[in-house]
Amino acid sequence: MAQSNTEIYHEPLSDWEKWLAQQIVNIAYTIHKQLGPGLLESVYEKCFCYELSKRGIAFQRQCASPIKYDELVIDGALRIDILVENLIIIELKAQEHYHPVWEAQLLSYLKLTGKRLGYLINFHVPLMKDGIKRRIH
Repeated sequence: MAQSNTEIYHEPLSDWEKWLAQQIVNIAYTIHKQLGPGLLESVYEKCFCYELSKRGIAFQRQCASPIKYDELVIDGALRIDILVENLIIIELKAQEHYHPVWEAQLLSYLKLTGKRLGYLINFHVPLMKDGIKRRIH
């Protein structure tokens, strides 16, 4: 498939990835509806993991991952908030002001881990739809 300079082609997500993505978004909405904004990130993280467990979805919390730079391997250099089914990276925030560096961080995590799909979820928003950003690498 030909690509223009502004168009990036990604392989379509598998049905499993699509289902997991749907669950992730649903969980974010569920938690936000029940708790609202203004709590600590750690509270949202615990609730998110609880919801994943209830749905039988495997995850790792505060997952340490190495970074490879040239011949150097730096163990534990990345700390991913939640890694879902060893496929999807979730970075959680609970901050009033959005910072573009969060998206750059997520894209770096995707690149450095070889994962394709990631979510940046900020719970400190009035409407959850404004707090979810999906990125594919």
